Amino acid sequence: MKYPNSVRIVEVGPRDGLQNEQQPISTVDKIELIQRLAQAGISHIEAGSFVSPKWVPQMADSLAVMQGIERNATVRYAALTPNKRGFDQAIEAKANEVAIFAAASESFSQKNINCSIAESLERFEEIMASAKANNIPVRGYVSCILGCPYEGPITEQNAETHFAKVKQVSQKLLEMGCHEVSLGDTIGTGTPKFTEQLLQTLLEDIPSHQLAVHFHDTYGQALSNILIALQNGIATIDSSIAGLGGCPYAEGASGNVATEDVLYMLEGMNIKTGIEFNSLINTGNWISQKLNRVNGSKVGQALSSLH
Repeated sequence: MKYPNSVRIVEVGPRDGLQNEQQPISTVDKIELIQRLAQAGISHIEAGSFVSPKWVPQMADSLAVMQGIERNATVRYAALTPNKRGFDQAIEAKANEVAIFAAASESFSQKNINCSIAESLERFEEIMASAKANNIPVRGYVSCILGCPYEGPITEQNAETHFAKVKQVSQKLLEMGCHEVSLGDTIGTGTPKFTEQLLQTLLEDIPSHQLAVHFHDTYGQALSNILIALQNGIATIDSSIAGLGGCPYAEGASGNVATEDVLYMLEGMNIKTGIEFNSLINTGNWISQKLNRVNGSKVGQALSSLH
């Protein structure tokens, strides 16, 4: 089995993680979290989200956070931008990259952003044009790749049709100018068999270097699915420090896979990341204490119990 020699971790804790945490966290602590992650060697950090604070109150201070960071020249600081207004705010915040998001489920698209998949992609044309004019790379997200909170998990009966939709949306985002598409298992129900089937479908026409994976660990399947992605040549993995972020569609369930757990697996496979393990562990413990929550990383918990 051939695995990538190195993997790029995209740290989503400061955005996708914190936006789903119930406990408020100060702007100062958000800035420190991002700086600690950069010091640990993470080169790609989702630092904020320019969405309506009415819908995502935890991200209301994204401009202040991104303006407050002491920038590391080797780090890409990204921001989620759902529309042109959000994109303009990201420019003001000096984001190095912006991210746009579409769904592979019509139900999710309608309930999440009140429009069809096709309409959501049309809305992004303006962002893509502005990003090109400003020479800012754009990352695309596709949610609900292996199941939807409204339509349910993937089954043998609907897998082929659904995977064709994931492929169609991914290709559209790449054609629009996204440099990479991150595949999101939004409800965390995906299993290795379906992950393999999905990736085989996508890789027929999309090169592996244009794909990233974003697995939630709601059902404990994230590392298994990431392993399948590695076996298929995917070398970019989204993860969240201390497993920050619950799953908004499953009460009390975990959401994002913990960066520490992903790093432990990769180091055990001699796959390079450029991340300093102990520094990352300390950061996970620090942010967990700030949020007064249990560290969502299995590795973080195990190592803490040894001290």
